[in-house]
Amino acid sequence: MTATFDLNDPALAADRFGYYRRLRETDPVHRSPFGYWVLTRYDDVDALLRAPSASSNFPADPGWAMVRGGPTCPVVKSTSKWMLMQDGQAHRRMRRLIARVFTPRNIDRMRPRIQQVVDRLIDEMGDGPVDLIAGLALPMPILVVGELLGIPPQDRARCRDWTDKVGYVIDPGVTPQRRIAMNKAEPEFRAYLLELMDSRRDADPEHDLLSVLMQADADGEKLTDEEIVANILLIFNAGHETTVNLIANGMLALLQQPEALAALRADPGLMGTAVEELSRFDPPVQLAARIMTEDTPIGDKLIPAGDTVLVLFDAAGRDPARYPDPDRLDLSRTDPKSLAFSSGNHYCLGAVLGKLEASTVFTELLARYSHIDLATDDLHWHSHFNLRGLTELPLHLSR
Repeated sequence: MTATFDLNDPALAADRFGYYRRLRETDPVHRSPFGYWVLTRYDDVDALLRAPSASSNFPADPGWAMVRGGPTCPVVKSTSKWMLMQDGQAHRRMRRLIARVFTPRNIDRMRPRIQQVVDRLIDEMGDGPVDLIAGLALPMPILVVGELLGIPPQDRARCRDWTDKVGYVIDPGVTPQRRIAMNKAEPEFRAYLLELMDSRRDADPEHDLLSVLMQADADGEKLTDEEIVANILLIFNAGHETTVNLIANGMLALLQQPEALAALRADPGLMGTAVEELSRFDPPVQLAARIMTEDTPIGDKLIPAGDTVLVLFDAAGRDPARYPDPDRLDLSRTDPKSLAFSSGNHYCLGAVLGKLEASTVFTELLARYSHIDLATDDLHWHSHFNLRGLTELPLHLSR
C-alpha cells in the first residue's frame, strides 16, 4: 500500500524513521494530497537543493504570505530580506556581505572562547542529575552567537524570546496564535536593533557581525539597515537553535547506541566524523522547502512549475542507497556528507561554527565524566516541525 505524507499523522510522530522508510520505499517522489511534493531519497534531496529552478523566495508567494499575516505584515516583510529566502544574484550579494565574518580563520579564532564558555558551564553544572539543555546545550550557543553578533549580554534573553517567536515563520503550518506572536515580536526586535545600530554609528568599528555589516565591503557595497536587522534576526535564531538540537539529539543518540559512545571514548580522534554522523542520524533541522520556477524532473516524476517541494533531511539521512546500515550510528562514516546543513548555494554559513561548538561540548563531557546516563525515557520534543529538538535532556553525570 502506498504511503501518504501528512504532517499531522500520529504515525509520523510515533515513528518518523519508519514512516519515512515506508514512503521512501513506495513513493519516494511523493505528491501529497495536501498539494505539495515530498522527497525522501538522498540523491533526490541533494539534486533538488542544487537545482537552479528551486526557489527559496517564499515571501513572494501570496498563499505563504497570507498564512503569516499578508504580504505587508511585519514578519513577511522581514523574511523577504532574509538571505535564506533569496535566490540568484540577490542571494549571492547578501551571502557575500554576510560571509565576511564566517570565514574559517575567524571561526578558528573563536575556538578558545568556545572552550572557555563550555568549561565554565560544565563547572557550574557539576555532577549528579542535570538537564544538559538548560545547563549547557542552550546557554553556550546563545552566549557564542550573542558575542558573534555583538548583542550586549543583558539583552540576549529578550533577543532569544523575540527571535524564537519569529522562527516559527518557516514551519509548514502557522497557527493563528503564532501568527499574532511573530508579528508582534518582529517590530520589537527591529526597534531594538535599529537603536543599537544608531549607538554604534559614531563608535570605533568592532569585529562583531553587526559592526562589520554596518561597514561597506572592499568594493564599497553594503547592506541596508533593514537587511541587516532581518539577517541578524535570522542568524541569532538559527545560530543557537540548530546547535542546541545538534548537541542534545547527538548526545541522546550516543546514549541510545552505547557501542558508538564507547568507540568515541576509546578514540577521541573520531570526533570530526562523529559530529557529521550525528547530524545525519538525527538532524537538528528536519526539512527545507522550495518553490519550483519551471518544470523539473526529479526521479521518475516531473514536478510542475509553481509547486512546492519539501525535502526531508532526516529521511535522506537514513537512505540505505547512500548509507549502509543507516539505522546504526557509525562514527567512522566519511561519505557521503550529511545534508543536515543543506546543500548547494544555501549550504549553512554557520555550519563550521555549529560543528565546532558541538565537538567542543562532546569532547569535554567525555573527558570529564566516566559515566553519562539517561535519567529518564520520558522525553518530549518541541512543537516546531521544521526544527527537531528536545525540550530537556535529563542526565546523570559522574566522574
